[in-house]
Amino acid sequence: MTKPHVIVLGNEKGGTGKSTVSMHLISSYLEAGYKVGSIDVDARQGTLTRYMENRLQTKKSSGKTLLMPEHHSLFSSEETSRLKASEQDDHAVEEVFMKLSSCDVIVADTPGNNTSLSTAVHMRADTLITPLNDSFVDLDMLVRVDGASMDILRPSVYAEMVWEQRKKRASRDRGSIDWIVLRNRLTTINARNKGEMERILRALSKRIGFRIGEGFCERVVFKELFLSGLTLLDLERMEMSLKLSHIAARQELKSLIGTIQIQRDTVKTV
Repeated sequence: MTKPHVIVLGNEKGGTGKSTVSMHLISSYLEAGYKVGSIDVDARQGTLTRYMENRLQTKKSSGKTLLMPEHHSLFSSEETSRLKASEQDDHAVEEVFMKLSSCDVIVADTPGNNTSLSTAVHMRADTLITPLNDSFVDLDMLVRVDGASMDILRPSVYAEMVWEQRKKRASRDRGSIDWIVLRNRLTTINARNKGEMERILRALSKRIGFRIGEGFCERVVFKELFLSGLTLLDLERMEMSLKLSHIAARQELKSLIGTIQIQRDTVKTV
């Protein structure tokens, strides 16, 4: 039995577009013919789950064929003991991955804070995608930078957590985590800090071991699509006219899919 390729969207900050990227990856792999599972690790916030609910409602009301993944939500343990809560969370993660074991691809959307559920899911990633806005506030989630010299001081607690999960993954099944830091929600303004961000990320990528990818530009269409549960790939099926911005955004999605290197030997042939 072949195992699914696990893609985890993770960082410890909200507002970077994790759920939007997650839904578009899910839609892309469904369209490509893969059997896809999805996990909302941030069930309390539930953005990805609401996206799925909106999609299902649109599917029912429109009568259109909208492809759906096998979706699961995970809630953190309410145990007061940290050790027991961590054990229960790890068991819940193991259980949901067992339920999705027949899938080709699993996409997991994690919360913007550190939880034992999120940590357990990170460790199971084959590909970890960390969306990052072109902002030093977001960069601080990855690395501490000297404000005067702009020199890298040290990796952040999130980067250290990813390093720990990489070691655990290697010990668990000799697997590896391909980490992609995704510059997301980009603006067309060529501001000075964009150049500084690029320089720091290039230096940091060599230091702590991640690849740099390009995500989506900031577009109103993504906010609009959420309400109906649609993605860029659904517009023609819904008989909606494509604008130039939609076409450009779809090209960005295609580029992102090309950046993610699915391990063909561990995924069923489509």
